Amino acid sequence: MTDRAVTVIGLGPMGRAMVSAFLDRGYEVTVWNRTAARADELVGRGARRAATPNEALTANELVVLSLTDYDAMYEILGSAMAELPGRVIANLSSDTPDRAREAAAWLAGHGARQLTGGVQVPPSGIGVPESSTYYSGPPDALAAHREALEVLTGVDYLGEDPGLAALYYQLGMNLFWTIMVSWLHTVTVARTHGITATEFLPIARKTADVAQFLEFYAPRIDAGDHRGDVDRLAMAVASVEHVLDTVRAAGVDTTLPAAVLDACRRGMADGRADQSLTSLVEVFPAGTAVAGRDTRP
Repeated sequence: MTDRAVTVIGLGPMGRAMVSAFLDRGYEVTVWNRTAARADELVGRGARRAATPNEALTANELVVLSLTDYDAMYEILGSAMAELPGRVIANLSSDTPDRAREAAAWLAGHGARQLTGGVQVPPSGIGVPESSTYYSGPPDALAAHREALEVLTGVDYLGEDPGLAALYYQLGMNLFWTIMVSWLHTVTVARTHGITATEFLPIARKTADVAQFLEFYAPRIDAGDHRGDVDRLAMAVASVEHVLDTVRAAGVDTTLPAAVLDACRRGMADGRADQSLTSLVEVFPAGTAVAGRDTRP
């Protein structure tokens, strides 16, 4: 093992980008993937292919996981538990905060330490210094391997709780996916009127730039100040009703705006008509949610 050596397990688009970044910086990289052929190009560039997860773990102290979820981690590392002692597992797979804590405890029980990671960029952002990844877990483990992890992205350390990085990542994903689906839905409505996504792009950019609203409302939310001096929930209901009518007239699925309208109407039913839209933060907690909205099994 050397200070400039790392193992990467999982060679999807993100994992391959990580290996490339390490190779570009002169690191010795050991790789393993369930579908071995995915490593061919990287091996051609100098990576070392491990035949088994055991061999991949044995190669280096720092092991970076780029997997779909933590179930994949258990499946892969569970077959190589004898090699876990002494390893630092930078788990950059996506899952929930509770699952991250459970995995950290499981790894600790087998002599390894987990650095939970939440990568904030797509594969194209790997190796870019301005990019960032949330990390949480043992501070000494991060300090020991910070230089290597900074090859991938900047390091945004949140604290020892292994669930924090996963929490911040999922908070960001909640916002990101909602924005992206909303944009795609809006483009669909625009296309029914002969407006292309490119033609609508300048308007989309302006409308999606809500930073000034976030900065204005965040301190008020923290202070519990939902006064309706700037906006009122009743105004939001009227506006979203117009949006819903426009979407329906275009023959486009109304699920998304209907969900927004439903949330606003629940705020109205809670007596918040004259309060700001921000008062929905008092309506959204599970205790006030309508039973059955989450229909997953």
